[in-house]
Amino acid sequence: MLGQSGEDDRRLVLGVARSANDNAWRERLSAADLRTAMAISQVHGLPDVLARVMAARGVLADEATGFLDPSLKLLMPDPSSLVDMDAAVARVADAVQAGRKIAIFGDYDVDGATSSAIFAKYLQWLGLDPVIHIPDRIIEGYGPNGPAIEHLRQGGADLLVTLDCGSTSFEAFETARQLDLDVVVIDHHQVGETLPAVEALVNPNRQDDLSGQGHLAAVGVTFLFLVGLNRELRRRGVFQGAQQPDLMALLDLVALGTVCDVVPLQGLNRAYVTRGLAVMHQRRNYGLTALADTARVSGKPAPYHLGFLIGPRINAGGRIGDAALGARLLSTEDPHEARAIAERLDQLNTERQAMEAVMLEQADAEAEMAIQARDPAVLLTGSDDWHPGIVGLIASRLKEAYRRPSFAIAFDETGKGTGSGRSIPGVDLGKAVRGAVDLGLLEKGGGHAMAAGLTVLREKRADLEAYFNDALKDDVEAASANRELKIDAALTATGANLDLLELLEKAGPYGAGHAEPVFAFPAHRISFADVVGKGHVRASITSGDGTALKAICFKADDKPHGQMLLQGRGQSLHVAGTLSIDTWQGTPKVQLRILDVADPQKTRL
Repeated sequence: MLGQSGEDDRRLVLGVARSANDNAWRERLSAADLRTAMAISQVHGLPDVLARVMAARGVLADEATGFLDPSLKLLMPDPSSLVDMDAAVARVADAVQAGRKIAIFGDYDVDGATSSAIFAKYLQWLGLDPVIHIPDRIIEGYGPNGPAIEHLRQGGADLLVTLDCGSTSFEAFETARQLDLDVVVIDHHQVGETLPAVEALVNPNRQDDLSGQGHLAAVGVTFLFLVGLNRELRRRGVFQGAQQPDLMALLDLVALGTVCDVVPLQGLNRAYVTRGLAVMHQRRNYGLTALADTARVSGKPAPYHLGFLIGPRINAGGRIGDAALGARLLSTEDPHEARAIAERLDQLNTERQAMEAVMLEQADAEAEMAIQARDPAVLLTGSDDWHPGIVGLIASRLKEAYRRPSFAIAFDETGKGTGSGRSIPGVDLGKAVRGAVDLGLLEKGGGHAMAAGLTVLREKRADLEAYFNDALKDDVEAASANRELKIDAALTATGANLDLLELLEKAGPYGAGHAEPVFAFPAHRISFADVVGKGHVRASITSGDGTALKAICFKADDKPHGQMLLQGRGQSLHVAGTLSIDTWQGTPKVQLRILDVADPQKTRL
């Protein structure tokens, strides 16, 4: 029992109704989840903490065995269950058999780069020489465009395959039709009822697709397409006397794109990432290995490495450099080229970080002034000096710092602004942006609940801000009033050992839609705390039996929980966070990443 019962089915943990970060600490498990956890533990003989973690993530007792060992074979659907998949496979198979030139058009993010790379590598295995085109974020914008298609056609392309884009590219594909260039689209973005006229459009999120695979990233859909293509080429006898391409060797890139596109790590996605991390550990892809080395990834690869160390370096090319670098890196068979591209991407990432720091300082100052003057529900910041490739990162930082939906907009010399927005749970930003488009406040815009993009004229900025605040004020207030941190279980420093981490790994990998377990450490003494690096707080917490646990609290020296740690040396505090293995200096040790802190004297017991 972690806390007392209340009106909420999920009880307060340690009586923390308001922490340093204004969170209520609540059990992640509902009453029904607790019963499921007990059944999982009893039926399968699993430790209670593992059963709790599984039950809290929707695993039922009869699903436990398959969950702990996710099988691609069992979870992967028949590719033909996706609408237009057979037509796409047949058209590409025809081009492969005829030795035609295939052009790949991918998006400029990690999902697009990995999708392009796995398709290109597959075609290269078959002896073909595909051309990859990744659009320039600033010059070309998102998705296929007429000039690029004309260039690819002039270069000899007989078939265009778009990956992670193309579901709404009506004008561009009309250009392709006029040039007698066939098009196959493989995508995953939300689309309306009307689709462009192409040879095939594979998208599990098209409205007439009933496959149930809409949670996949584009790279996951592309892998399904390759499974279908491989099956069709085998049926046609293409592999007679030759070794078939090793599709499993591509799973490291599938895992990378899946993690970086922040799709839910459930079902097939979780199997992709689980198997892909194992492939990545074998270091078979020259480009991925070079970038991991450049990013100083150590130990066994994990989703954290993909999402926070490798992914940002690939994205740096698309944000401020050559957007095609990522796809080239991941598809190259030349280790020397891989090393050179990896070093260039690392350099671009450093430049991106410097630009982001300057932009964030300016955005923070603007946000602080707005909050002091009118305390808006939605922050809208902008500048003539900002790089449009970085505004999404700024919006994300503002949202995290001020706990409200935030936009960052880069205006050009004509007064047109390109912006990105990030939201908080319970506030649908995409709906608000679409409403602003309907009212004529935006040139264009779209997105989903948690993220959106827009184009706005400078003279309409004030009206846009007023509209967002009017439309979202009530939702933001409601979301702020219900802030909570979900806790999986209570532990002591003694119990946070390597055996526990090994156990928890069985329920991973963790990420979007499959949250990393959060543990509460009751009344642990803060035996050490100071500031290290760029505003991080490192600490040591000690349990009643004297066992100490190293901890880190990122970018928190000026945050309430960081301040409480620094001012609480020698005192006992409730601490909550996630556990990981620190392999620094070669010796694995458990480390706590502190997410929140609470004063035991101010809890509701």
